[in-house]
Amino acid sequence: MHYRTLTVVLVLLYASQPAISAEGAARLEGSVLGPSAIVVGFVGGMVGHNNAVHSEVQLGSRLQQNNPSGVQVRLFENRRSQQAHREILRLLDVNHDGTLSTKEKDAARIVIYGHSWGASEAVTLARTLGKEGIPVLLTIQVDSVAKPGENDEWIPANVAEAVNFYQRGGWLHGRPRIHAADDSQTQILGNFQFDYSAHPIDCEGYSWYARAFMKSHIEIESDPVVWGRVEALIRAKLYPVPVVAQ
Repeated sequence: MHYRTLTVVLVLLYASQPAISAEGAARLEGSVLGPSAIVVGFVGGMVGHNNAVHSEVQLGSRLQQNNPSGVQVRLFENRRSQQAHREILRLLDVNHDGTLSTKEKDAARIVIYGHSWGASEAVTLARTLGKEGIPVLLTIQVDSVAKPGENDEWIPANVAEAVNFYQRGGWLHGRPRIHAADDSQTQILGNFQFDYSAHPIDCEGYSWYARAFMKSHIEIESDPVVWGRVEALIRAKLYPVPVVAQ
């Protein structure tokens, strides 16, 4: 699928969602939707989870500010995957008994995204959740770079949908292809390549080192088009069309 086709699909999908008031969202949260939707974002490299120069942090802030109370957004350094895992389990534990029931697991609505090492960690966290029988709605990888000992290529079967955005410029670039471990369980929405050789992206706020040695890698991290598509995908999952009784 060409990335322009994806854009059209996302715009139509998001635009078709009905407006939900705060009161209505609260009612949905407690009835149709069950526990809070959870969005976990991982930053790349040695970036701090609150460093607003980075688009993944900016996206987390927008999602937290502009979504109903039923959405929980958390940002983590990629080395804090265990902390992210514990937070997900806490949020899923609706009755606060310290144990997740089958019902609580099945009701999980989780989206995980990340850039670079953070994208690798997104897949690793999804795989950990899969071993516990917890489903994941969507994983999003932006210029995914596998961390030592991790596999960011094969998406585990507990993930319903996965998408990969990447570039191939410079010495540091993302994985060009991701695959489903089980095609019957996971839909790969696409592997979408971006090229900044003709149209560079302004990377204001980044260090001279990043600009000199990781230029294309941080261009995709700074590209508003990429992150607009990431946001549209996430919002399409956070605003499901409610079932109306006949």
